[in-house]
Amino acid sequence: MPNKPFCHSKFIGYVSLVSPQFTKIHFPSSTLLNHYVYNGVSYSGGIVGNYVVIEGETYGFIGKLIEVDLPETERLKLSEKAFSTKDFHPEGKVELLMSFDLYNPEKISLGLDCFPAVGAKVYVCSSAFIQKYLVKFGDKNKIDDPPLIKLGTLTSDATSKLTVSQQALFGRHCAIIGTTGGGKSWTVKTLIEQAYRNGTKIILLDSTGEYANHQLNNAVDCRIGVNSYFHYNNLTIDDLFFLVKPSGRAQAPKLVEAITSLKVVRLLSESEQEVSKKFPIENGRFKKTGFEIRAFERYCYSNTNIIDSPFLKFDIEQLPHQIVNECIYASDRNNPALYGGLSDQELSNCTSMISRIKNITQNPIFKSSFGVQPNHDAIDLGVEIDTFIDSDKTSLLRIGFENVSFQSQYREILANAIASNLLAKARNKKFKTQPVIFIIDEAHQYLNKTINDEYFGPHALDAFDQIAKECRKYGLFLCLATQMPRDIPAGTLSQMGTFIVHRLINYNDKEAVANACSSANRSALSFLPVLGEGEAILTGVDFPMPVSIKVDRPERPPESETPLFYKKDLEHQENKDTTNAAPQIEELPA
Repeated sequence: MPNKPFCHSKFIGYVSLVSPQFTKIHFPSSTLLNHYVYNGVSYSGGIVGNYVVIEGETYGFIGKLIEVDLPETERLKLSEKAFSTKDFHPEGKVELLMSFDLYNPEKISLGLDCFPAVGAKVYVCSSAFIQKYLVKFGDKNKIDDPPLIKLGTLTSDATSKLTVSQQALFGRHCAIIGTTGGGKSWTVKTLIEQAYRNGTKIILLDSTGEYANHQLNNAVDCRIGVNSYFHYNNLTIDDLFFLVKPSGRAQAPKLVEAITSLKVVRLLSESEQEVSKKFPIENGRFKKTGFEIRAFERYCYSNTNIIDSPFLKFDIEQLPHQIVNECIYASDRNNPALYGGLSDQELSNCTSMISRIKNITQNPIFKSSFGVQPNHDAIDLGVEIDTFIDSDKTSLLRIGFENVSFQSQYREILANAIASNLLAKARNKKFKTQPVIFIIDEAHQYLNKTINDEYFGPHALDAFDQIAKECRKYGLFLCLATQMPRDIPAGTLSQMGTFIVHRLINYNDKEAVANACSSANRSALSFLPVLGEGEAILTGVDFPMPVSIKVDRPERPPESETPLFYKKDLEHQENKDTTNAAPQIEELPA
């Protein structure tokens, strides 16, 4: 059988040294490392990166060959003729990855609490033997027919098909990492297609629009600022503070007072009570000057649930005008029970904030993205998310950010607001019975962002961090795709249970992955700079051993191809232009 671990035909050597860090192998003959075919399966015993299996007394061990060399005494004899006529005795270094019970191979150990003995036999490990473990990783509930992901093949065996448990991939959140051109986008698209076939609900935040050509049935495509918007009523007061950046002492209190007053205006406009007629409302704004202080405070107290709500349930276009109405004295000089008149000092302090708010609310991009003045027939993304969650058919909701501006940190604030919306739904157990995978492309653009300037204190956009920390048990699974893991908060990255790591060259990026992923030790990460396009290392909490994989090409690749340069014959073009030019008339001398 090809997946039988200990077979004489697969024998390659003996264990010669055992240490906690690595195991050394002595190959009795260099011919044992040659390529061969057994039972229709191709094997290569001496290639760095290949897997081996070691026979112990009660346990078997799966390891990865990370180094092969010749003893120093044999190196002097190296020559072209010697390789064909003499026999050499190479040595190999193996990293032990996983152990399994010899009498019950289904039982595996996540850690190495025992080691092979010196003299133990070493065999080439077949891809089929590894595959039977990968399918069961993460399947703790022993589901009869668990959803599986056809991810690709092993890099050591291009003929082997690699299938892993979807629960193992996403059950503890997932991070897809790799530099530009390493195959990260293809991996994301492959995972989307496979999870879609399993009927899993997916929300994709597409930063550049490269996944817009998915062509999946029953998918919903929401392009912010074009055919959809995220209404500003679903933003929080913190989001508004991120946009406006008020100074802490002079401007922030007036902004909060203006928000409260506009919420009162909205409540009064929807109320049919007689008391609403006594409040001075002009052009959608509350005019406090001369109004009774206690009456306003009593109304706010009686509607505290709505007034204290963190969401912007008011007309944001009236906000700069309402701030002007808030720039008043705390009380009237002649009647302390009433609000005072206009304070030039207060207004002067808030002038810069009023200008910023006007610029924001009058910006066409803000209007179309946040629903102040949406495009014709545009839909509310907040409503669409609710419909998507409740639908039995829709399996993909793509939120396109390709038309969202980078200015004023609209993208970061909008993405954080969408994440906050999903976080609130997760806490209300909306995803308990039907889990959702939330995929964030180019995640470094949105995470680890802190809004700060000369007057506005630092505030972090931390909705994604909260999802990573607490939403696994609620059924909302985060999948981050990034080319710069060093820009992802360490706390968020450490919550990722599964990593698919493509080529990484930058030292800080490799260190960020090493610190977040305990099972990807130094020897596994040493392969990252030399990985080819589409190749990756799959590792994680539910994967007891790192696996080198070649990700399959998706059925419809994303639009992430690099434009090509073409040579243009400028000399021929110049000659053509000269031929077609109008004849020049020589001017005669006077």
